[in-house]
Amino acid sequence: MAREPRLAGSAPPESLMKYRTILLFGGTGSGKGTQGKLLGSIPNLFHFACGDAFRNLRIDDPLGRVFVEYSSKGRLVPDEPTIKLWAKNIQASTLDGQFNPETDMLVLDGIPRSVKQAEMLKDTLDVKAVFNLTCADPAKMIERLQRRALRENRLDDANLELIKERLETYERETKPVLEFYGPRLVHPIDSTQPPLAVVRDILAVLTRA
Repeated sequence: MAREPRLAGSAPPESLMKYRTILLFGGTGSGKGTQGKLLGSIPNLFHFACGDAFRNLRIDDPLGRVFVEYSSKGRLVPDEPTIKLWAKNIQASTLDGQFNPETDMLVLDGIPRSVKQAEMLKDTLDVKAVFNLTCADPAKMIERLQRRALRENRLDDANLELIKERLETYERETKPVLEFYGPRLVHPIDSTQPPLAVVRDILAVLTRA
């Protein structure tokens, strides 16, 4: 039987293992989703994108309404609903055989997005590496987002003011999570490279881990 993901403070038995995990970080438009999909195509790597999970919710779902309320303003969904959605999806993926915690490594994209979320997940995740996808040119990130808006019909990617708000939210609320994990785990990756060059750099780190 699949175990339910546990959160900080739940006093899990010592025998229960943590999920081996790598984290993808970077501002909106840095390429986290692209890299997550590439990595997720590799055997024994399971990609979970929190933003996609929220967008796939029905509008009549309470969590779906929370997502629309916050994302439409460029703000982060509160911590508790975010962790609840993540735990629900990981448990479902384990039960249906997509994710095997004993053999697979999680590739998380879009979670944790705050220091509090990182604290809540510290008893659940065994973080092996954090890949900080850096892009020194905001114009390039905006260009990527606008291309995605056309390709995926993502209205939130077409609004320049909303993009600016999301980038500011990342700097204010999500970037401090890098300090939570510390320099030993955080690896800067130049995301202005072609996608295959980026995934090559990530895999080079993973093969040394």
